[in-house]
Amino acid sequence: MLPLTPSPALAALLAGLGLCLSLIIAPGAQNVFLLRMGIQRRHVVALAVTCLVSDAIMITAGVAGFGVVVSHLPWIFELVRWAGVAFLTVYGLSAAWRAVRPKAEAIVIDQPTDAPLAANPPAGHGGTATLTRPARVAAPARTLAPAILSCLAITWLNPHAYLDTVFLVGSVSASYGDMRWAFGAGAVLGSAIWFGLMTIAARFAARWLRSPRSWRLLDGVIAVAMLALAASLALG
Repeated sequence: MLPLTPSPALAALLAGLGLCLSLIIAPGAQNVFLLRMGIQRRHVVALAVTCLVSDAIMITAGVAGFGVVVSHLPWIFELVRWAGVAFLTVYGLSAAWRAVRPKAEAIVIDQPTDAPLAANPPAGHGGTATLTRPARVAAPARTLAPAILSCLAITWLNPHAYLDTVFLVGSVSASYGDMRWAFGAGAVLGSAIWFGLMTIAARFAARWLRSPRSWRLLDGVIAVAMLALAASLALG
């Protein structure tokens, strides 16, 4: 009986999938941002698609050999690095401020629709009390554009994203020769799987983050993570 061996294209695709998942699972600014927005149920699908498209563009550029071009223009990398330091510092400080001085509207995620009826007080002597249902309290409306722009900034102003996708994935894909595009497709598939899991995980995590204390803790963790990433970029 002949042993079952995957085709070269399938082997390259699975290798790209494994490499991408091993890189993207590590905690980073993009994952932290997407998790927080997903917990608040704010444009999580659109943001996940934005992250996926950005990764796909970077991976495609790396497989196409763009990393070789960038390596000859080090000033581009330095420009992105310091822009990333500035953005992550501002984002980290804003998260720290939310942790210290939280706003009620940033804490409320949703309210059940089957709240009990409450009696309104009579308007005066002899008035009749009426039963009303408490109004549904929703998170403040946020436009999609600022969220997308923040997501793009966190993604494209992070030099680690270029190192992982353009340089590392691109350089490894070169070893697969004609199968390098199958390797790149596997990497994009890994990114799609991860961001899909992130959107699901955020919905489950939202159940445990309904108190002001839990949101202050989450923002404190985000602040530490973002400022640590900014420091690593500045010192690296």
